[in-house]
Amino acid sequence: MQVRPRTIPFFVSLLDECYSTKSLQKLKQIHAKLIVLNISSHSFLRTKLLSAYASCSQLREAHILFFFTSRQPTFIYNSLIRAYSSLNQFSESLSIFHHMIIAQKTFDIFTLPPVLKSCGQLSDVTLGRQLHGAVLVNGCSSDLATSNSLISMYGKCGELECAGKLFDEMPVRSYVSWSALMTGYEKVGMASEVFVLFEKMVGMGMEVDGVTLTTVLTAFSHEGMVEKGREVFETMEERFGVKPGLEHLTCMVDMLGKAGLVEEAEELVMGMELETDEALWNALLSACRVHGKVEVAERIEKRFVGRALNLAS
Repeated sequence: MQVRPRTIPFFVSLLDECYSTKSLQKLKQIHAKLIVLNISSHSFLRTKLLSAYASCSQLREAHILFFFTSRQPTFIYNSLIRAYSSLNQFSESLSIFHHMIIAQKTFDIFTLPPVLKSCGQLSDVTLGRQLHGAVLVNGCSSDLATSNSLISMYGKCGELECAGKLFDEMPVRSYVSWSALMTGYEKVGMASEVFVLFEKMVGMGMEVDGVTLTTVLTAFSHEGMVEKGREVFETMEERFGVKPGLEHLTCMVDMLGKAGLVEEAEELVMGMELETDEALWNALLSACRVHGKVEVAERIEKRFVGRALNLAS
C-alpha cells in the first residue's frame, strides 16, 4: 500500500496530541491504523508511539517498542524515565537512566528532574551529588525546574545544608522552590524552619499550593500547634484559593487527635464532603484508642467502617 507524503507528519501530530492529553483509547486506535497502513515500523512514528504509551503509563507497550526501536534519541529515554518516576517506580527509573548513560546518550534538562526525584525517594545522595556536578559542568544550574529538583533531592536525603545553600543562591524562585525546602525541613522535624519559610513566602505574596499547605499542617501537627493549624485550615480557600483536600483533612484529624480533641476531629470529618481513605480513619481511630474515646470509635464503626473493622487492633 502506497503511503502519501503527508501521512507521516499527519500521524506524528496525532501522536503528539495523545502524548499531551494522555488519551489511551485514541492512542490505541491510531496504533491500529498505523499497523493497517503498514507504517507502524517507521522509525520516527515508533519513537512517537513509545513516548505516547509512556505518557499514558503503559510501560509494557512502551518497553516493547523501545527494544524494537533502532533509533533511540534522548527524548525516548526521558519518556521512560519520567513515566517510571511518575508511577513511583524509582529503581526502574534510575535503571533506564543508567542504561542511557551506558548507551552514551546525552541527557538534557528534561532528563534531570525525574532522575533527581528518584534519587530523593531512594535516598541515593551519591548519585544525586554526581548529577549536581553534571548540572554545574553543563551549565544547567540556571534552569528553575532542575534547581527545584536538586533542592527536593537534598531535602529528602536529609542534606538540608546543601538544600538551603542552593535555595539561597537561586536568582529566581518559584513557589515550588519554597515548598521543596519546607518539605525537607518538615521531613527531619525542623518545624520552626518550616514556619519561618511559610511566613516569608506569604509575606512576599508568593503563590501557595496544596502541597505547601500539607507540609505546613503536618509541621503544625508535629508541634501540637492546634490554633495555628485551625487558622490555616479554615482560611486556606479564602486566603490561597486552595480547597481543603483529603490530605489536609487527614493532617487536621491527626493534629486534633494528638491534642485529645477527638470529638472535634470527628465533627470535622462528618462535615467534609470528601471521599475518605484508610489513613484518615486510622488517624481518628488511633486518637480514640489513645484517649479512650470508645463512643466515638463505635460511631465511626457504625457509620463508615462496618462490622469487619477490628477496633481492638
